[in-house]
Amino acid sequence: MVAPFEGGCRCGAVRYEVSAEPIAVMDCHCRDCQYASGGSHTTAVVVPAAAFKLTKGTPRRFSVKGDSGTDVTRAFCETCGTPLFSEPPGGAIWVVKAGTLDDPSWLKVGGAIYVKSAQPWAHIDPNKLMFDHMPPGAPGVQ
Repeated sequence: MVAPFEGGCRCGAVRYEVSAEPIAVMDCHCRDCQYASGGSHTTAVVVPAAAFKLTKGTPRRFSVKGDSGTDVTRAFCETCGTPLFSEPPGGAIWVVKAGTLDDPSWLKVGGAIYVKSAQPWAHIDPNKLMFDHMPPGAPGVQ
């Protein structure tokens, strides 16, 4: 793994830096991630909130109710529309969209969450961890 790592939106208006290794990297198949990615899932890079720092720009935010009933805030670039990260309830973690890293090639996906919501055409690696919803004891990673 690589820390620190950086990333941002396609047009460069919003940039961030993460100073710690990811807690987890999972493919999330919940309907909200399908909407945010425009595809079958999003690859979520879960990082400690204290390790995440915006270094340029101010993303727009949109909040939705997570399956826990609390708000999950998603951030995106208002100029180019790139989905950037999510702020789950509790404030302990941030969930960075893997495709926004400057170099996402080093990421290792550990498994899939919300597979109960996965589309029938989505590829889910049967050799990795799979959870119908959020794994037990995990913070609200949506």
